[in-house]
Amino acid sequence: MRKIFTIALFGALFAACNQPQQVKEQTKQTPVDTIAKAPAKPDNSTLTLPVLDALFYEKGFSAELKTKLGLTTSEIEKLKAAAHTSLRELSEDGGSSARSASQQYREKIKEIIGDDKAQQLEQFVLARYSAGVEGLAPTKPNFVPTDTRIVVNAPAFRMDVFQEGKLIKSYKVGIGYPEFPLPTGMRRADTIIFNPSWTPPDEPWVKGKFAPGQKVSGSSDLNPLGVIKIPIGMPSLIHGGKPPEKIGNFASHGCVGLTNALVKDFAGVLAQLSGTTLPAIGSKTHSIKLEKPVPVDLRYETIVAQNGSLHIFRDVYERGTNTLENAKAILKIYAVDYDKLSEQEKSDLDDALDAMNRDPKGNTIATDSIPDTKNGVAASKIARSKKGKTTTKVKGDKEAAVTISALQGKGYPDPVNENQ
Repeated sequence: MRKIFTIALFGALFAACNQPQQVKEQTKQTPVDTIAKAPAKPDNSTLTLPVLDALFYEKGFSAELKTKLGLTTSEIEKLKAAAHTSLRELSEDGGSSARSASQQYREKIKEIIGDDKAQQLEQFVLARYSAGVEGLAPTKPNFVPTDTRIVVNAPAFRMDVFQEGKLIKSYKVGIGYPEFPLPTGMRRADTIIFNPSWTPPDEPWVKGKFAPGQKVSGSSDLNPLGVIKIPIGMPSLIHGGKPPEKIGNFASHGCVGLTNALVKDFAGVLAQLSGTTLPAIGSKTHSIKLEKPVPVDLRYETIVAQNGSLHIFRDVYERGTNTLENAKAILKIYAVDYDKLSEQEKSDLDDALDAMNRDPKGNTIATDSIPDTKNGVAASKIARSKKGKTTTKVKGDKEAAVTISALQGKGYPDPVNENQ
């Protein structure tokens, strides 16, 4: 039974995004006292059973659940089984709601370990994801780096490369499905792996494309990891292999997705930032350690001031972020008083917030809380979910820009050389 679980886990969540690293990653562990510092109300969309399944693959995670949360061996094994079952029920050709999926997962977790421990587990996972690397966590929303780092803003489907505070390159990217959300927090890239091999799992979403358990060569055009993968801390990678239509859309199991051409370009830029000389890619699987790790800043910002406009992005993970209160807070960062905006600017902002306060299917998102549930199933009409389906597309516009004269020359920089 243990062997079957390991094989399936090896491929399921990590199949298209995460494989065991061929070079050991230097991942900063969450200190014990970080749990106490975690927000009292954790991000409700951070923890899902598929994400939990990925974390169980991380060395030492089960042991930490015992020592830091006091979970029993029986509770941990039940969580493992539920997490993996959630993967087997998922396919990639449907549409669901991130909120309802998260609520169902949370109810299942509470059923296994109780409400108090379930909340502690959410806080523990949030702290593990969000802990900054070497004190580099953003100090405020829309934070413009003054150092060298990679910034990924999931709702904008955008990845930026900063070198000593200057934006030198932007990429349009694919992000994790809502059921496998791209996490937030500071990570680091320290290894580039060329021609990563992939072992297909015996999972429904493979759909006969590959023989389960039969390794796909790193040089194969069928390898969903593409020609390069760059680990950025569990359970995420930056990797290639994505078709062009997946760029700017949901594309992965908790990863940042690029086409093969784009990931080759990005690997070159990343190597240059770290002072590393890249070898030829070739056709064999090999890896190179960067001379200096490069921080990777993963964000979820749906309201971004940008050179004379307030850009409102679709709340694709349904976190209730597109509110007037949040917009006012962003304006305040740039010393802009909402009450002094023109009536036209206020009206345009209200319209944009309303238009982007929608889930990927186009349904309005409640901005106060996760919908109430009955027997573990979300009851609100806005939280419709099709069991066993991942959300693969965003219906409608993904962005609305509101011109605000007082923001002229202020805010986060425009994209540079995007996907060129």
